[in-house]
Amino acid sequence: MEPPVRLASTGTIIHGVAVGEVLGVSTLAGARLIAGERGLGRIVQRLNVMEVPDILAWVKPHELLLTTGYPLRNTPQSLDRLVIDLDERGLAALAIKLGRYLDRLPPEMVEQADRLGFPLIQLPDDVGFDDILNQVLTDILNRQAAVMARAEEAHRALVQVVLAGGGLREVAAEVAGLLDVAVAVLDGAGQTLASAGPAEYVAALRDAPEGRHTSVPVVAGGHHHGRIVACGPVGSIGDSDIGILERAATVAALVVTRQEAVTAVESKYRADFLRDVLTGRAGSSERVASRAKTFGWDLERPVTVLVAELDPEGDERVAQDRLVTCWTAAMRRHDARGAVAGFSHEVVTIVDAAVDAGRLARDAAVAFAECLPATFSTGASRVAVGAEALPEAYGQALKAARVGRQLHGHGAVAHFDQLGVYRLLSLVNDTAELHSFVSETLGSLASDADAENADLRRTLQVLLETNLNVAETARRLHFHYNTLRYRIGKLERMLGNFTEDAHLRLNLTLALHVLRMRGI
Repeated sequence: MEPPVRLASTGTIIHGVAVGEVLGVSTLAGARLIAGERGLGRIVQRLNVMEVPDILAWVKPHELLLTTGYPLRNTPQSLDRLVIDLDERGLAALAIKLGRYLDRLPPEMVEQADRLGFPLIQLPDDVGFDDILNQVLTDILNRQAAVMARAEEAHRALVQVVLAGGGLREVAAEVAGLLDVAVAVLDGAGQTLASAGPAEYVAALRDAPEGRHTSVPVVAGGHHHGRIVACGPVGSIGDSDIGILERAATVAALVVTRQEAVTAVESKYRADFLRDVLTGRAGSSERVASRAKTFGWDLERPVTVLVAELDPEGDERVAQDRLVTCWTAAMRRHDARGAVAGFSHEVVTIVDAAVDAGRLARDAAVAFAECLPATFSTGASRVAVGAEALPEAYGQALKAARVGRQLHGHGAVAHFDQLGVYRLLSLVNDTAELHSFVSETLGSLASDADAENADLRRTLQVLLETNLNVAETARRLHFHYNTLRYRIGKLERMLGNFTEDAHLRLNLTLALHVLRMRGI
């Protein structure tokens, strides 16, 4: 929940004093509250004097309106409506001198003020408006100056924390100390990055309803990076504290930007090294293993290479950054010593061979789907042992990702060993030759120009899968036995005597497999 914002009546005064505090100044020592006690907490940011009938056009929010009652003397019957109008415009209170133009306020006006919590104040006769204006405005400006000085002091302290090398944890601790509340820094997904403060309030940050928190956004480079959230005793966080939280958010944005810059450089080094490993240019196995350890990777054990490749039709730049983040987070949960790096439009992961690659890919996909309307396809290699085997494993994983997408569409997860004949078909680089083979083998069935073609292809496919078992095919397709016999005869007239020719059946099977490979 964003912190409450109190609208100022000018562009400079943004803090004020409560109506109850105004009644405590010396010039108003003899003032009396007539009605609206519930509104004593309303904030006064400026004062105005009402001595003309059309004052409503000139009033501003958070004003204390002073009057002798002169404009109201001829229309006492409309005073209850005046209270409603002033309350709707956000005024803090109405202070009036009685006795000269108005002897008393109508009961309806008092009743309406009590109902709305709108303070009505009777001013002493011997106090001039100029004295009230001078003293209250001086109090407001002094309060404003004190708040600004406190905020500047807090800002200097927070900047010193960052200049001394502190991070988000130190920023949170500094703010918690300044405000005596619990403070947490959350990322864009609501995960806690750092927290500090009294233990009972830190616990409340996790357990209390969202409305009990005060928060401000952390924005850097035009991007929303999360929030700074504070929680303390009820009523302990005021407007001036929100100002300090805003300064802390600015400093936190600097920390986030610095961390992102460091992370970007580290990610580039990791990606460059892993690319050299996967292309066989990183040197000997000993050198690869030694350098990998500096990144916290273990490449000497049996591993599986995974390639997560972005599916087309997405914002590639934004999606790629998020893809790396999701796979890195998933990797930490499954294999703390695994390697992760982002390339141009893919993420390569090297994990312990004992890790369930499918589960790892699903975990990353779930996190990715929560952030972006995009998908990626994942391919897994065979088990590889030693750095010299990683280039081949990378090629297998890349092939599995692309063939898996062709077979199953976007978001597919495929293992190289499960590709079967599709692995061989994917090695044919001449797609025109594949199209020609399909057309020559299936003839008119290769096209969907006739609506019946897809239905006949399905019949042919099930026949081939059941090794020409007519009874089983009829059961799977829910056909009558004689209907299926008629279809077989029609297929043989179109394709040849495949029920007797094993080589023709092989060609038909391969042609149907090629049709299943999307993008060929």
